[in-house]
Amino acid sequence: MNIQEIKSDRARDSYYKITHDSGLTIFVYPKQGYKSAYAIFGTKYGSINTCFSLDGGEKITVPDGIAHYLEHKLFESEDGDAFVRYAKTGANANAYTSFEKTCYLFSCTDRFDESFEILLDFVQNPYFTAQTVAKEQGIIGQEIKMYDDSPDWRVMFNMLGGMYHNHPVKIDIAGTVESIAEITAEKLYDIYNVFYNLHNMVLCVSGNVTVEQVLKTADRILKPCEKHTIENFFKDEPCEIAQPYVEQNFQVSMPIFNLGFKESAEPLSTEQLAQTDILLSLLASPTSRLYRSLMDEKLINSSFSYELFDGPGYCAVIFGGESRAPKQAAEMIKSYISKLKSEGIDKEEFEIAQRAVYGDAISSLNNVSSISNAITDHYFGGTELFAYIDAVAQTSIEDVTNRLSQVLDVNNCTLSVVKSSETEV
Repeated sequence: MNIQEIKSDRARDSYYKITHDSGLTIFVYPKQGYKSAYAIFGTKYGSINTCFSLDGGEKITVPDGIAHYLEHKLFESEDGDAFVRYAKTGANANAYTSFEKTCYLFSCTDRFDESFEILLDFVQNPYFTAQTVAKEQGIIGQEIKMYDDSPDWRVMFNMLGGMYHNHPVKIDIAGTVESIAEITAEKLYDIYNVFYNLHNMVLCVSGNVTVEQVLKTADRILKPCEKHTIENFFKDEPCEIAQPYVEQNFQVSMPIFNLGFKESAEPLSTEQLAQTDILLSLLASPTSRLYRSLMDEKLINSSFSYELFDGPGYCAVIFGGESRAPKQAAEMIKSYISKLKSEGIDKEEFEIAQRAVYGDAISSLNNVSSISNAITDHYFGGTELFAYIDAVAQTSIEDVTNRLSQVLDVNNCTLSVVKSSETEV
């Protein structure tokens, strides 16, 4: 076992990276004086990982939605439900499946050791039967229909379908009613044994904890396992979008839009990530000229947001929210981007954006869930939290100008709109 202290002179803080004998990478971020603790146990396995091989063997294809299905089923055991166990310790527990990872988590203010033991125990002890798997199909089927009825969910996946030709990121995380009907207990065990290998996972704990406290439980419960090589396969994805506009009618009081710019799917370096975050803050945060112009024209409201959306084989920049005239809002966003590319970035606006991104990163270190979630995201993305904070501080206006020249092609974006049938856009 190897324990490494990771320090930040800027944040005046440190945390620990532990390469555990079991094969699991563990991060512990003690916060003296804090009453709460937060733990997240994640695997690098999400909805897009539907075609893969193990140790160079033959390709295996599994049904869409199986990662999300497995997340639901893992809480069950022969002895009962993990949520029932958590209720006895008073911890607040949850889990989620995204495109590229599945995570199990809890927060608490006392009885941490007991809750932590529950987390490590149920994630490592799957229990699936034909009967319990069949029962879950109806539950998840209802969840899929609920998402189908969500305008916010549909506007996003319609956009992804407009941007991507082949990549599975365009497929709903929960799958379809037809695809989950193919899931069996045997398939769940097969998936579990491939992706829930501790070498493919990460554990991050922050708050009112110590390294010794975490390791005492981890040493006792974690089961050492052999390392395997997992290779994921995705169909070739063209650089160009599939279609520029997608529209769907819904009963909404105001149209909702997502404008997605399809970017190169190469993994982002720490520096590129910092540069992109500053660029997007400069472009579309509430202090930006674009935001104020959109507000002045009453083309957006406080629901307006932006994000960098990236993972294995996909990357996009997304702007969205409610708008009385989505097409007009999208054209204003594209025009502003084109103008910024031709006229250059204002130094004062760059400095405001840089300070905002840096301030957000530093202030997030005061929240235990933000800490663990950020460390987990950086780890799976191949970066590191403190290195990212340094990169934000060291980014120059020339760096961001260069980054702007590489992204946000106004001729390679998809506008997705959800509106009522009576509304003209």
